[in-house]
Amino acid sequence: MGSLAWEVIGVFDTEGDCAEWTFPAEPGAVRAARTAVRSQLGGWQLDSLADLTALLVSELVTNSLRHADGPIGLRLVRPGGLGGTLLVEVSDPLPDPPRERVPRPEDESGRGLQLVAGSSRRWGTRPGAGGKTVWFELAIPE
Repeated sequence: MGSLAWEVIGVFDTEGDCAEWTFPAEPGAVRAARTAVRSQLGGWQLDSLADLTALLVSELVTNSLRHADGPIGLRLVRPGGLGGTLLVEVSDPLPDPPRERVPRPEDESGRGLQLVAGSSRRWGTRPGAGGKTVWFELAIPE
């Protein structure tokens, strides 16, 4: 992960069942977050979830870049046993929750939350001390 160092503000932990990173609110954060997700899921032998997780993280990090200033947090939590769900959280300093909208066919944006909602087991948002967290869960294949 050394090549990501210039795009990551902090790597809090990538050992055990939880991995956390903080990225600057810059365009490179989307690519860095995708790379971090793929690398971590590979280390956890969850390669089958890597593409979908990276796609959904890209959508949420892009939303954070569009609407918030400040660092973007990313957290992955896997269950301790076999099966279960992978929890993915993206945090930013904007307190306003995202709004799912119905884009028109000619709109170039506005489909990210629909993609998250349609691809995940569950998703939601919660306020935090310094902003909000948007989260989703993906079923881990057994």
